[in-house]
Amino acid sequence: MTQVYNFAAGPAVLPAEVLRQVQSELISYKNSGMSVMEISHRSSLYTEMEAEAEADLRKLMSIPEDYDVLFLQGGATLQFAMAPLNLANRTRRIGFVDTGHWSQRAEEEAKLVTGIKAEVVASGEASNYTELPQAVELTENYDYLHLTLNNTIEGTMYKELPYTGKVPLVGDLSSNILGQEYNVTDFGMIYAGAQKNIGPAGLTVVVVKHSFFKDAPQLPAMLSYAKQAAKHSALNTPPVFAIYVAGLVFKWLVQQGGVAQMQQRNEAKAQLLYDYLDASQLFKSPVKKQWRSTTNVPFITGNQELDQRFIAQAQSNGLVNLKGHRLVGGMRASLYNAFPRTGVEKLVEFMQTFEETVRRTR
Repeated sequence: MTQVYNFAAGPAVLPAEVLRQVQSELISYKNSGMSVMEISHRSSLYTEMEAEAEADLRKLMSIPEDYDVLFLQGGATLQFAMAPLNLANRTRRIGFVDTGHWSQRAEEEAKLVTGIKAEVVASGEASNYTELPQAVELTENYDYLHLTLNNTIEGTMYKELPYTGKVPLVGDLSSNILGQEYNVTDFGMIYAGAQKNIGPAGLTVVVVKHSFFKDAPQLPAMLSYAKQAAKHSALNTPPVFAIYVAGLVFKWLVQQGGVAQMQQRNEAKAQLLYDYLDASQLFKSPVKKQWRSTTNVPFITGNQELDQRFIAQAQSNGLVNLKGHRLVGGMRASLYNAFPRTGVEKLVEFMQTFEETVRRTR
């Protein structure tokens, strides 16, 4: 099998050990004679597996008992509307920090919920989203503040949370959950699509304080945190395979030393690439140093034709999925928990060779 390093932003790289375990027990889960994709979500095989996954996630993130852990479907995008439906019940107003594309999508979806006012309270637009708003002070006229902690397209990340006063914080952690330490109790709710830093697409993790949704109106069952929590996320058939793989990833993370250890590794991997970018005469990072993501690293040459040549040659050398998001172009290296440091070293070596070749031919 050809060795490749997958820099995709999502669906993204998974731990090799986890993939081997999935392969080994795919035909017969726990010697049941059935694949994990065939077992009933009402069986003890599933309920025990789901309970273990939740317990490991609680351990990794130090999730208190008064927070519910939900394993839902619909991607993080469904949470753009589901959160307002359940949580915007007092003032019917939500504050949004505009940090780029995904925060804008969340705001747009919230505005479609009848009776909700979604308002931008701070924005990074003036810097073309190369910086993040620092000062976000709110009155209590908002039910919550929505914040995208890591911006996969723009390559920015909040390492420390902006002050919001007494206004609860709802955080989209889709791309750096379990890779950056945050205090769960600083949030009223956290949500994350799984396909970037947890497991395969099809699963969304929601961590929400129980008292935060106690005043929610009666909602259709699939859109109600209260009803989902009461049924342990099994109102209908849950994404069994995705939860199974996520559970294996949680166990792998525990074995690796937990979130603090992963953050250290991620910072070291990212710094290796940023150090080269800062020294390079050809490549550069468009993001201000203070706000650089340790998860998603965009970079450019300033020449679109040269960017395309680099992407094609990198692909031929086993460095795949480096093409930047269509909205910004250039290149992007996504360095999630499961991405090995060796891959970053190979990328830097290739970038050095490419830069030397360009310099000689100019």
